[in-house]
Amino acid sequence: MSQEVWTRIYFSLPRYEKKGLKTWMTRIAVNRAIDFKRATSRRKEDSVAEFEEALSSAGPAPPEQSVEQEVLIRETTEFVRHKLHQIPANYQDVLLAYYIHQQSYQDIADAQGITIKTVESKLYRAKMWLRNHWKEEEFR
Repeated sequence: MSQEVWTRIYFSLPRYEKKGLKTWMTRIAVNRAIDFKRATSRRKEDSVAEFEEALSSAGPAPPEQSVEQEVLIRETTEFVRHKLHQIPANYQDVLLAYYIHQQSYQDIADAQGITIKTVESKLYRAKMWLRNHWKEEEFR
């Protein structure tokens, strides 16, 4: 992200009015941080919506499925959706990126502006949270 800020500063130099260089550069950096935060929030909302859409777009049941099976599938889908919304937001990000979008640790780190070690730590903590809050029997 800092490279992007320096690039923006460089390309904005012709518009610099020779007043308060430090303030001008800080403003560019702050604006880029705001843009990055907005983009991250949008990506998160899009990921959750995409995941929910994938759950709901399983399509109609094959003709050989009974009404009971269709109801069971619908209830299971709703149960999983409810469980997913219980996961803390900071864990949802890395879980969706790693398991749903199949991104590498490096890709996740780059997208979220964190280190690979932080991605590993978040994934570990997310798995621990799931183990502590979800029971296998609930999914049977």
